[in-house]
Amino acid sequence: MEQPKGPQLQTQAPQPHVAILPSPGMGHLIPLVGFAKRLVQRHQNFTITFIVPTDGPPSTAQKSVLDALPSSMNYTFLPPVNLDDQPEGTQIEPLISLTVARSLPSLRQLFKSLTLTETCASTKLVALVVDLFGTEAFDVAREFNVLPYVFFPSTAMALSLFLYLPKLDEMVSCEYRDHPELIRIPGCIPIHGKDLLDPVQARKNEAYKWVLHHAKRYALAEGVMVNSFMELEPGAIKSLQVEEPGKPKIYPVGPLVNMGSTRKVDGSGSECLTWLDGQPHGSVLFVSFGSGGTLSYDQINELALGLEMSEQRFLWVVRSPNDKVANANFFSVQSQKDPFDFLPKGFLERTKGRGLVVPSWAPQAEVLSHGSTGGFLTHCGWNSILESVVNGIPLIVWPLYAEQKMNAVMLTEDIKVALRAKPCENGLVKREEIAKVSKALLEGEEGKKLRNQMKDLKDAAARNLSEDGASTKALSELALKWNNTK
Repeated sequence: MEQPKGPQLQTQAPQPHVAILPSPGMGHLIPLVGFAKRLVQRHQNFTITFIVPTDGPPSTAQKSVLDALPSSMNYTFLPPVNLDDQPEGTQIEPLISLTVARSLPSLRQLFKSLTLTETCASTKLVALVVDLFGTEAFDVAREFNVLPYVFFPSTAMALSLFLYLPKLDEMVSCEYRDHPELIRIPGCIPIHGKDLLDPVQARKNEAYKWVLHHAKRYALAEGVMVNSFMELEPGAIKSLQVEEPGKPKIYPVGPLVNMGSTRKVDGSGSECLTWLDGQPHGSVLFVSFGSGGTLSYDQINELALGLEMSEQRFLWVVRSPNDKVANANFFSVQSQKDPFDFLPKGFLERTKGRGLVVPSWAPQAEVLSHGSTGGFLTHCGWNSILESVVNGIPLIVWPLYAEQKMNAVMLTEDIKVALRAKPCENGLVKREEIAKVSKALLEGEEGKKLRNQMKDLKDAAARNLSEDGASTKALSELALKWNNTK
């Protein structure tokens, strides 16, 4: 007679299962997918479930990223929550935080279902990983004896600010931008209060209250994984790794970047790469402000004329001005047929051959890894910066929102791999300034120094991700802890 299989199965250690809860938004989902892929690539016994809170139907972009997950990962969307009670103009941080907070009953039901299923299965839910605005979910994790963690997708400098913010909030009475002294974040270059991340700039605002709330709850995490590495941010990471009561353990696991396009390369993507194939090595300035970055009509005009004046080769991903309606008189009735009708008259003809302008999107990872790319004019999003680092591409920084001003200060004044395009008194970056920094980066001695410094960081990034690298070891330490969770 065939032996019963039940007892034999029970002698095997259950397979560790990690739940990952990204805050709403592609900028939160993509870094967490990168972390999850790295984890299962290095430690193949793990299974992953993405649990996605929503305030409406899932976006096509979300679905396409989640549908492309490897077989050891699955996903579920939580039922959408209602945010109709929020006033018009509510900032993104409260909306993200409320979406997570109002999804907790659904999350609790899902955890109950998972733990019931797993009593009969060969997996065990060992950890919940949230991103920077997901700490409300810690309470549900603790109810089910699941260890809560934060994956921090930004800089070690920003993480250091988060952990320091409760103390800073008590020490400083005025708005940070009005503080007469530089803000001294532990382990970091001193910084003007006006350069701190956007949501802390108005302390009576709900956005600040939510950021402070999350910052205080970081102490409840078992650990925080940060997407950075020692050679990139030595001061901040050394400070973060000093053990103190109430401070979570820090795991520097970066640089985790998207090395291939998250979206199918369409005609515009192919055109970019074909055009780059015909350019001299290291000669092209890539200009892109990320998926959320837009400029005014006047600023686009100055940028176009500055690129032309620089006489450098460029590949520019351009979007319609963010004040198009206000400047309707500048736009012709042909605008639907001509995606570039807002550019200066004759600009495309005058720069033909030396420059390529594409609408809305380019395969950034492939562009930055192309041999013809010699510099990157960027809004300073952390994912873009890390993609530049792993490819050794020096930067011109042009911060727009979120923590980007902090990133710009670090890149120009601390690790010195970037030039900054400085605005004039009315806030516009003028064409002469754009031409000057473009030329300096691609042709000048200063650009050569930045390129050498970035090459050193590229080599350090590769070492960190190698078999014996520090980031690989940090991830292994985390995996070992999760494997040993009873």
